[in-house]
Amino acid sequence: GIVNRSQADINKNVDMISARRKECEYFSTSPEYGHLASKMGSEYLAKLLSKHLESAIRARIPSILSLINKTIDELEAELDRLGRPIGVDSGAQLYTILEMCRAFDRVFKEHLDGGRPGGDRIYGVFDNQLPSALRKLPFDRHLSLQNVRKVVSEADGYQPHLIAPEQGYRRLIEGSLGFFKGPAEASVDAVHFVLKELVRKSISETQELKRFPTLQADIASAANEALERFRDDSRKTILRLVEMEASYLTVDFFRKLPLEPDKGGNPTAPAMDRYADAHLRRIGSNVSSYVGMVCETLKNSVPKAIVYCQVREAKRSLLDYFYAQVGKREKKQLGAMLDEDPALMEKREAISRRLELYKSARDEIDSVSWR
Repeated sequence: GIVNRSQADINKNVDMISARRKECEYFSTSPEYGHLASKMGSEYLAKLLSKHLESAIRARIPSILSLINKTIDELEAELDRLGRPIGVDSGAQLYTILEMCRAFDRVFKEHLDGGRPGGDRIYGVFDNQLPSALRKLPFDRHLSLQNVRKVVSEADGYQPHLIAPEQGYRRLIEGSLGFFKGPAEASVDAVHFVLKELVRKSISETQELKRFPTLQADIASAANEALERFRDDSRKTILRLVEMEASYLTVDFFRKLPLEPDKGGNPTAPAMDRYADAHLRRIGSNVSSYVGMVCETLKNSVPKAIVYCQVREAKRSLLDYFYAQVGKREKKQLGAMLDEDPALMEKREAISRRLELYKSARDEIDSVSWR
């Protein structure tokens, strides 16, 4: 029990110290409460409540610490995602730039190797676009009876061929194979477009780069310049493949062709009169068969050349030239590449302040809970 100040005491401005003293005298001299005097009064009640409150707090300390530690871990993870502050010396800046480039390169390779979507579109170019384009080539028009007659007669010049119009064959084949250049170059451009799109996606998906807009632009520019070089090499290579087929024909193919059957007729008639249409159709058919064989070859070799010159090089050396250039830059230039987004800097600073407060609270609780 306790004895509070009476209204009369309040009116007389009796202070709390005097009131507590009178309370203590009352319990110590009271016949009813004298034997309980040590457990009576405001001071005893305050001590009792303090112990109860302390016990309640101690019981909740583990859960409070757990919540604080969880929040600290979340803030640390958020800081890691946003990126830690950058060192001011050129070595630290160069290291940060190279780390950002490697992070981008990992994401880009994951797209190509199938860890992320996008790389399958390159296979789509080879499996769908290229065969479809080859099927649409105008071989029917080029090997029509009228065009075969025109090419063969022009190829003979003033001396008609004796046995087979070899020059006519060669011109028809060269003209037919020239059509392959268009689909082959279109495949190079299609793969180039896919690679450029993967560069764009990889930059946007590289979390470490989000804080450096200037570095994002520099990496994108360097990667696209490299892809342009790879495309030029690839185009030269696939054009060489087509030109190789046109420059040296597979002779065995024609040697194995069945001979034309004797059509009979007037043996004294000129050869071109005796076999005119049938002979020309036979030439067109033979050329078509040969072009079909070359088409199957190029359908396999063109994708291989594109992968070797573009995809493989993009995986191996997309930023090699950029690395060499960055290594030559001065501290001021490196710092300009690492100009952070002001919004991210402000967010990181706010998170850092919260993190310090939570760590301070944890240390305070630890120091008190073990007393």
